[in-house]
Amino acid sequence: MISASTVKELRERTGCGMMDCKKALTETDGDMDKAIEFLREKGLAAAVKKAGRIASEGIVDILIDGQVGVMVEVNSETDFVAKNKDFQAFVKDVAKQVVATAPADVDALLDSKFVDGSNTIREMLTEKIATIGENMNVRRFSRIEGNVIGYVHGGGRIGVMVKVEGDISDAANYEAARDAAMQIAAINPLYLDKSVVPAEDIEKEKAIIIAQIKEDPKNAKKPDNIIEKMVVGKINKFYEQNCLLQQAFVKDDSLSVGKYLADHGIQLVEFVRFEKGEGLEKKVDNFADEVAGMIK
Repeated sequence: MISASTVKELRERTGCGMMDCKKALTETDGDMDKAIEFLREKGLAAAVKKAGRIASEGIVDILIDGQVGVMVEVNSETDFVAKNKDFQAFVKDVAKQVVATAPADVDALLDSKFVDGSNTIREMLTEKIATIGENMNVRRFSRIEGNVIGYVHGGGRIGVMVKVEGDISDAANYEAARDAAMQIAAINPLYLDKSVVPAEDIEKEKAIIIAQIKEDPKNAKKPDNIIEKMVVGKINKFYEQNCLLQQAFVKDDSLSVGKYLADHGIQLVEFVRFEKGEGLEKKVDNFADEVAGMIK
């Protein structure tokens, strides 16, 4: 009897589909090493071999389908593959799957049957790894329902989705919401509005500000009430720098983003921003080592 945990371990080690892993273990009486060899013999060797390589390039893409917006990040090893039409088509298929099935997480997405085929997304990914020749990874996705507008910058380097309340069938309103999405892409605010900044973040910022004020000899004799006013002023500046709706609108800095949107009768209630490869280990190429590896 092959346990589910053994199948899961083989899947994690190889990147192959659950059913392929179960069959390989059944055929090899549960021997992990032999099961890996079995998968290699069945034409999945390329995917298995590449599974440990760093994939921090790729693209962020967005699909808006009616009242559902989906943003996905799929990684590859090189920017060259990110421009491959097959790779880009696979990314769009992943987005379609998220629209159609609303998976709970990436594992659920990978194990789901593709909407118009018999293979799972994981099996489709394994096939792409084998045929394109690089490790790839479906890293993350976001799915929002409602009035959603998407903006992709730099050929898939940054993606932003915003959810708004108001009439975006009006061209001017739609453009205003898209302007906000572009500002999020460019400025990368930490929060939507000052009202949602966690109390612990504010306290941490206050502690830093107070320490900075006390470090300045000019402030040594200032009374506490003056220092408190200085802290309030700097906290307001913190909001203006880090909260989208309090930020100066980049196209007209006499307005805040919140005021600009309100002037168009719309309210931005949610945003998501993905930047390709953020937080991932980056591959560092050494040309001499690469050449040496090729001639071994």
